[in-house]
Amino acid sequence: MLKTARHIEIQLIGDHFGNVIALFSRDCSIQRRHQKIIEEAPAIICPQHILQAMECGAIKIAKSVGYVGAGTVEYLYDITTKEYFFLELNPRLQVEHPCTEIIANVNLPSCQLQVAIGKSLFEIEDLKNFMESQKNGAKKEEFPKGHVISARITAESAEEGFRPCNGCVKQLNFHSSKNIWGYFSVHAEGKLHKYADSQFGHLFSWGHTREEARKGMVLALKELSIHGEIRTTIDFLVSLMEHPIFLKNQSNTEWLDNIKNDSNFFTKPDIKVIIACAASCIGHQNFIKITKDYEAA
Repeated sequence: MLKTARHIEIQLIGDHFGNVIALFSRDCSIQRRHQKIIEEAPAIICPQHILQAMECGAIKIAKSVGYVGAGTVEYLYDITTKEYFFLELNPRLQVEHPCTEIIANVNLPSCQLQVAIGKSLFEIEDLKNFMESQKNGAKKEEFPKGHVISARITAESAEEGFRPCNGCVKQLNFHSSKNIWGYFSVHAEGKLHKYADSQFGHLFSWGHTREEARKGMVLALKELSIHGEIRTTIDFLVSLMEHPIFLKNQSNTEWLDNIKNDSNFFTKPDIKVIIACAASCIGHQNFIKITKDYEAA
């Protein structure tokens, strides 16, 4: 069993005429119980020649089965030995596909629909431009464009072993910007059902470098405001992205499952601060009551 593995994905798209291309890589190593939490593109942990070999292998696999549409070939990459191992070909468009779209400047859902109606990859404008850049040797200079980090927002209580939550959402405030984008499946006055998947949002941050994208994501998470009956993993995600392991890009697929006692994640608030806040709230309520009684007298 690999102890220092990274989960690397290669985004593919193929047509009905046997053409398949690879649209760079994603690093999905930040996982909890084998469920992705953070995704990044491209996978800068791998040397370029290994990524190119992964892309070639992924294309070969897809062509061998006549694959059509968008799909992902997934590998485990051993950081120590620099070896990689095939996991699966995932025959669908994954929720983290915007990571690839942003660095490759390609609209994947649009491409998939155009392939479905019978177009070849060379007839699709986005892909034609991308393939021309590779053909002319400009790939290394023009693509991938910067770095993207995405974070999944879930209704879970990190302090209680990531216990799933359900209930009403009273308030949800998020504003996209030039380099930050996100979507949510629930809005203010909405409700998360107890039988629904715990993920209800996804944020994406682009930067010229990984560090720039990371800082953008941390700021976006801190500005994201969600209030209601549910607990979320927002504070946990901020702590994760400010953790030394993440900052140095030294994580692996087992990292989050081994940090139950890590004080960088689960710090209990000072009891004195809690008492002071409670006393302030009670004092404020009493002040309002006294003021109203005085005005009514």
